[in-house]
Amino acid sequence: MKDFVIPQFPPGDDRDMGTPAASGAPVTLSIDGFEVTVPEGTSVMRAAAEAGIMVPKLCASDNLEAFGSCRLCVVEIEGRRGTPASCTTPVAEGMVVHTQSSKIKRLRKGVMELYISDHPLDCLTCAANGDCELQDAAGQVGLRDVRYTPGDNHFDPSGTGARSQAEARLRMPVDDANPRYVPKDESNPYFTFDPSKCIVCSRCVRACEEVQGTFALTIEGRGFDSKVSAGAAGDDFLNSDCVSCGACVQACPTATLQEKSVIELGTPKRSVITTCAYCGVGCSFKAELNGDQLVRMVPYKHGKANRGHSCVKGRFAYGYAQHKDRILKPMIRERIEDPWREVSWDEALTFAADRMRGLQEKYGRRSIGVITSSRCTNEETYLVQKLTRAVFRNNNTDTCARVCHSPTGYGLGKTFGTSAGTQDFDSVEKADVVMIIGANPTDGHPVFASRLKKRLRQGAKLIVVDPRRTDIVRSAHIEAAHHLPLRPGTNVAVVSAMAHVIVTEGLMDEDYIRTRCDWDEFQHYADFISDPRHSPENTEALTGVPAEELRAAARLYATGGNAAIYYGLGVTEHSQGSTTVMGIANLAMLTGNVGREGVGVNPLRGQNNVQGSCDMGSFPHELPGYRHVKLPDVREIFEKAWGVEIDPEPGLRIPNMLDAAVEGTFKGLYCQGEDILQSDPDTHHVAAGLAAMECVIVHDLFLNETANYAHVFLPGSSFLEKEGTFTNAERRINRVRKVMAPLNGYEDWEVTQLLANAMGANWNYTHASQIMDEIAATTPSFAGVSFDLLEEKGSVQWPCNDSAPEGTPTMHVDHFVSGKGHFIVTEYVATDERTGPRFPLLLTTGRILSQYNVGAQTRRTENVVWHAEDLLEIHPHDAEQRGIREGDWVRLASRAGETTLRATITDRVAPGVVYTTFHHPATQANVVTTDFSDWATNCPEYKVTAVQISPSNGPTEWQKRYDAQAEQARRIMPAAE
Repeated sequence: MKDFVIPQFPPGDDRDMGTPAASGAPVTLSIDGFEVTVPEGTSVMRAAAEAGIMVPKLCASDNLEAFGSCRLCVVEIEGRRGTPASCTTPVAEGMVVHTQSSKIKRLRKGVMELYISDHPLDCLTCAANGDCELQDAAGQVGLRDVRYTPGDNHFDPSGTGARSQAEARLRMPVDDANPRYVPKDESNPYFTFDPSKCIVCSRCVRACEEVQGTFALTIEGRGFDSKVSAGAAGDDFLNSDCVSCGACVQACPTATLQEKSVIELGTPKRSVITTCAYCGVGCSFKAELNGDQLVRMVPYKHGKANRGHSCVKGRFAYGYAQHKDRILKPMIRERIEDPWREVSWDEALTFAADRMRGLQEKYGRRSIGVITSSRCTNEETYLVQKLTRAVFRNNNTDTCARVCHSPTGYGLGKTFGTSAGTQDFDSVEKADVVMIIGANPTDGHPVFASRLKKRLRQGAKLIVVDPRRTDIVRSAHIEAAHHLPLRPGTNVAVVSAMAHVIVTEGLMDEDYIRTRCDWDEFQHYADFISDPRHSPENTEALTGVPAEELRAAARLYATGGNAAIYYGLGVTEHSQGSTTVMGIANLAMLTGNVGREGVGVNPLRGQNNVQGSCDMGSFPHELPGYRHVKLPDVREIFEKAWGVEIDPEPGLRIPNMLDAAVEGTFKGLYCQGEDILQSDPDTHHVAAGLAAMECVIVHDLFLNETANYAHVFLPGSSFLEKEGTFTNAERRINRVRKVMAPLNGYEDWEVTQLLANAMGANWNYTHASQIMDEIAATTPSFAGVSFDLLEEKGSVQWPCNDSAPEGTPTMHVDHFVSGKGHFIVTEYVATDERTGPRFPLLLTTGRILSQYNVGAQTRRTENVVWHAEDLLEIHPHDAEQRGIREGDWVRLASRAGETTLRATITDRVAPGVVYTTFHHPATQANVVTTDFSDWATNCPEYKVTAVQISPSNGPTEWQKRYDAQAEQARRIMPAAE
């Protein structure tokens, strides 16, 4: 027996091990004379790979279940007949395997020769040259010639026996083309499908099924007629059910499915691992480049949030970073009516600093403030809130979390003691019941949705609480056990009714409650929730949810095993958002579903660093780490670190800033990476507030809508041009690495430092890691975090400190952060936004898969192919009553304002409910939303607006005036010669 030395593969090794890892008792076998020990259930192929012996393969991949179709991975096993496929053969104790016998070599070469006989030999000019598994496998088996003469094939369009497509084009006759040849499908904006290069390994089909869960692809035909099909006959990739996640492209071993960017720019030769800057899933990617030119983004298989998967935005929609609309030079103007004037960085920063200092001298220290960005890094956000506290000397700081997940911070803080989700994303794989409330993960968090759908296909049960029938309710091979289509604004009543069922039917976990929660508070809560007015029967008329359906859902949640709750903005963006979050926490504590894998309460964060922006102290009443600014011992930590005295008075929230601006007391704003004019409610009020300010500084990639009212524009850097960290929805701190030099000359944290120093500070950071060191020194939950640790571990989840040096995947394991869990009474209070004769419908808003937030990034990519404009979903009954047909222009009016957009008729929404997205500024959907907000946090009530719909001839007069003003505001003077 040869001595076996474990191969020393580098950390983060990307080798494809052929089949998924297994877990089980150790099994020892011999492969090519080497003794190998692997877990029971491991395939022979993977065992060989663990020993450094790479068995040739084409249909196998370690993110897919073994398939055994290519027959290239055959081996010989002593004592067994034949030559089994190593990918589908599990290891056994004492097994003796030979991967390189003369018989095996002969068989593999013959199999490969058959593959090549129906494959064009254009390798030198093929886009996959140097990155082709078929090419690699041919070399690995030693194929040097193809003995078969050309016959029936799928690659020769001329039908003349050409061995390459280049030769075929030269021979191409006028008629009699090869009927088996299918031209390349170039319909998708990001990748091509070339059937002539397909070896029918089924990896793309299986990736679509097993990884993505869309089931858009299939194998059509049998035998030599087998081919990959994207749906029905005549469908191309663009018009099929394909969601362009890229899983099929990544799985393809040839150039059959190939990124157009690789075809155009060539095979990339270097890579940098970084983190996606779209939603709160926080996917890890390998940015692959030639020199400093980004060629493609490939999901990183060792990324702990995405596990090698991606969506259309992260995988393909990065082109905005080099879009022609991007502003790369600072600009200033005296008045918002003036055109912009390009200036040097020094002039822009001096102009901005002088104006802001002058405003404070004239109107007082608290007359200016900042808005931090949930798209920027933790380090950049930390510096912006430090700017207002240490340089402006006030606490006027807020962030976009105000308008999305601020109720999460309040509600979970009150019940559990910390303002974040309880689990990592891996936890969903151990859930038996999943309840989704007010979230649409297939569109908003698609990579998590794919992991969830996989668990559902394995047998987990699903409860969906949502006014719309979203894709997660029913799609390929999954269907919710219960869909509770509640009336918008009645979340608290539904959650309380579920709790009523659990308590009155004795389904709660009393041992857990007595041990982990405050028993006196529970008894008070139980008395409250047991009142018959909270029963499903008594709330049905209010919520619109059938009582029996709600009772069945509550029983399933309480008794179905590990039960996890995932929620989104459909919970938080209500006048009772904080109350609903506390109600959800009550449900989890009632049933003992907090503190282990497979359970928990998990907010699905909308932007890439919403969690981080909150962690970093972006709220006006909290310093980093969610510690109130009024506490002297907390202020002392930062006063020592910063060398200044910190104002103990909480500052202004975004709505308060706008109100104060209209009143004349708030005069200056530094807004980094947010577009409040498009994203915040009541557009008229936002515009009035911005117009009343005397110095608005916008720091962004593009002249966004807010920049229409700006006096200074500081060009920003994209996520590809900076160092730092993002914190995703599972509290995971991921590294962001510089892929290319900043096109504007500076990373965003450097711009903030330049502004601070122009206003008299003396900051001297030279790298983002130094800012993280300061965060760790001042923030207990980040005490153990450093760039060195992140390089070593890949990522960590806070809290990361002496008590948890490698982070905390699951919160509240032995006890809640607050000690005991706190039950809080959740009284339903109807919103003040009511329907009536003038406005009889309820509008709710959300997102779509291909677009992101206000669309500033995705609208500047090819994603507009799928969503070129915001549409209004309306039920057929409501449309018929109003004489509205599919595609008609309609007027959408509320008490706050009106806009127009096109209608689409669907039964996804219930009668009396309409729905739209807010991705396109031409619509300005927030002109109709009101200023009602959450009682505890001022989070706007986007999800409930009383409206009326009527036919229209096109844009309103207000939209026309808005467009004209925007065009005027974006004028840029030609640069001086």
